[in-house]
Parts: sequence; structure tokens; C-alpha cells
Amino acid sequence: MDLYYEVTGTGKPIVLLHSGGADLRDWTFVAPLLAENYKVIAVDGRGAGRSPSPVKPANYIQDLLDLLDHLQIPQATLVGHSMGGQIATDFALEYPERVSELILIAPELSGFERSLEFKNWMEKVNSALPDMDKVAELSLSAPLYQITMASPQRELIEEMLRHHLKKIGEWTTFESVWPKPAIKRLEHLSVKTLFIIGEVELPDNKRVAEHFQRVPDIRFVLLSDADHMVTLTHPNELTHHITRFLEE
Repeated sequence: MDLYYEVTGTGKPIVLLHSGGADLRDWTFVAPLLAENYKVIAVDGRGAGRSPSPVKPANYIQDLLDLLDHLQIPQATLVGHSMGGQIATDFALEYPERVSELILIAPELSGFERSLEFKNWMEKVNSALPDMDKVAELSLSAPLYQITMASPQRELIEEMLRHHLKKIGEWTTFESVWPKPAIKRLEHLSVKTLFIIGEVELPDNKRVAEHFQRVPDIRFVLLSDADHMVTLTHPNELTHHITRFLEE
């Protein structure tokens, strides 16, 4: 196993999958709370944090399967945030027997077509290249970060993003391997699912939530006064909902 991961606590295993542009520090405040009752595995995805950069098209689903096999975990709860939520969803569709519960925090969704508004914003961000400071400034000026940027966690999110932008300069490829788009298969998601999203979000991310209403066994939680980085700003409330869901 070449991915970097940290294990804390004992008990039922929970794997934490961070958001894009971040690393396992996404769980800085959540992981210790969950570790009071569970075995928590926080992992740096390929190309993020202290994990190696991809030298061939990244297969995040295979990476997660390899991690579970390496740790000899036959079944785990998956908690995925944003991009980590997309990975967790695709994994649960491919290997439902390896997932006891699925917890998604403002997830992305493979096969979802982003709006023109979002694409224009990304074009504006990318036009700032190669000025990484400007890229970071434009990225974090988006409405979905407004609560976090006004919080004490502003420094942490800025540090993670700048580290990630520097890290991707080492990537050999930006291609990735995915199974059949999850958006076409949500009706077949058999794992008990909890979907958590902040009140302050992009319209696209709210539309993703609407798609997840097709999942047979799912519960939705809306956190008021929270944006996309609810993991950093509302760790206690987030942990409460996760723990209550698992204890049921």
C-alpha cells in the first residue's frame, strides 16, 4: 500500500475520504471525535497530501479496495466529502458487500453534467494559471466557502489548497479511471446512506442532492449556517449526525 493513511481509535472501522483540493486534514476536527467510539482510517488520496502523485491514470476505486485489503478490513463505513463522496458512492455501487454504511457530505457525482455557470467559474479560475496564489484566491472566493473563509479555519483551508496546487505540479497525468457513471445507477445503491449538506452551497451541488433522492434507503440532513467545508466549521454537529446514524 503506497497511500499515506492514519489510524486512530478502536472498534467499528470508518474510512474518511477527503474533498478535492484538500487532504486528510479535511478531518482534523472530525476524526478525533469519531475515534472516541470507532476505528478511524483517514487517508490521503492519490496525488494529495503525503500520498504519491499519479504516474498513470488514477483509479481511486481500486485504491480504496487495496486500502481495505491491506488493513484486512472486510467491511467498513465510508464517509466521503465532496470528491471523496463521489469515490465512496462509486465504490459502494461496485463493492456493496465491503460497505456497511455510506455517509456522504456534499458529494460530487460521477456522470453529473455541471452547469454553464460552474464551467464559466472554473474557466476564470484556470485562466489565472500559472499564478497559483491567484488561483487559490479565486477558488476560495466562491460562495460555497464564504462561511469557512470567515471562520477560524480560514488558514487551514488556504494551507490545504496551496499545498494541493503545489502537489499537482508533480502529477504525471491528470486522467482517472471510473466505473459506469453513478448517476445512472443510484436506484441500485443498496447500502444504507446518510446524505449531509450545508445550507450555503452551489446550485449544482444542491442538484446533485436531488439526484440522490432516487437511492432506496437514504436520509438527508441539512445543516444551517454551514457551507461546503462543514467538516471544518461544524465538526461536533457533523459527528453527532454520523454517530446517531451508525448507532441506529
